[in-house]
Amino acid sequence: MVAALYTAAAAALGFAASASAQVTATGTMGPNNPPEPTMGTDVNQTSMARLVTVNSIDDFCIFGPPEPGKTIGETEGIQIAWCTQPRNNARVIPDGTFTAVHFVKTDFYVQVMALGDFTKIGLGADDYGGELDPHGATGEGNPVGGNVTSNVTGQDVHYQEWMEFISYSQVCIRICTGENSTYPAATMCEHKLDEMGCNFVMPGDYSDKVFDTCDGEVAYPPGMYPVGENSYSSFAQRFTGTLTDNGTPVAYTVGDTATPSSVAMTPATSNCVKQTSIMANNVASGSKSGGSGSDTKSTSEASQGDNGGGNNGAIGSTAPVFALAITAGVVVLSAAAILL
Repeated sequence: MVAALYTAAAAALGFAASASAQVTATGTMGPNNPPEPTMGTDVNQTSMARLVTVNSIDDFCIFGPPEPGKTIGETEGIQIAWCTQPRNNARVIPDGTFTAVHFVKTDFYVQVMALGDFTKIGLGADDYGGELDPHGATGEGNPVGGNVTSNVTGQDVHYQEWMEFISYSQVCIRICTGENSTYPAATMCEHKLDEMGCNFVMPGDYSDKVFDTCDGEVAYPPGMYPVGENSYSSFAQRFTGTLTDNGTPVAYTVGDTATPSSVAMTPATSNCVKQTSIMANNVASGSKSGGSGSDTKSTSEASQGDNGGGNNGAIGSTAPVFALAITAGVVVLSAAAILL
């Protein structure tokens, strides 16, 4: 019984391999979404569309609350798309919301790391936020009907795997656009470290008052640490729950007792181009509807060259304790207790 419960608990947390994971999406579009990403749609600040596009520093979307007054945790299943420009029949993020945006393109993903005042799109001033992804508790996604696209390959592509963390002052979103036999898209967009936040799950430059676009080195997958050649240790967030065995509730605990003090590495960036802000859209906070926005351009500065990484939270040398060991593609569960 212990083995069966352990396997069920591990599967519930996603420790089992995801053989069906893929890069491009094959599911259906959400019922409120346009069939394809579309620029220049009317501004509608009551829209319930859930198609997020991440193309560039001036043209990206995030998932955010449909109305103020509730936390992300309470409404994660009904988050809607907020975009920097009028597109996808989505709501438009008001001018002045962002105080910093870092757009990074890598061989495996495209990522936005941003700071700002997200009370302007409905978050509470004390809402430390939550994590959104295409899976959710039911497999239908958080939000349900949420879809993502990017044109960083030169054409609009619908992607399967993505993750976002958002709070009242910070947001990060990653769309996984590539994979190989070692790092599938589902691993690069690992979504079960929902209590760890942007700096741990999507390490990079979170400097305030900076707007830049960079090419990036690929980070290790969230929570994964190299240990020698072709061997990795993986941090599993601690979780306690209850399973039912023949009608009897059985408590279990999986995950690590110690939390790593740092990520494996903060990926370097290169070919960075700074600008003074993102492109304006002439939408003010509190707007309800309007035309198709503005084509006001952002101002770019000279290339800033290489960047060895930015403000990545707590960095330390304490060796973490792990519950998963991944060696030559084999996953071994260890150090997680099942409480009977």
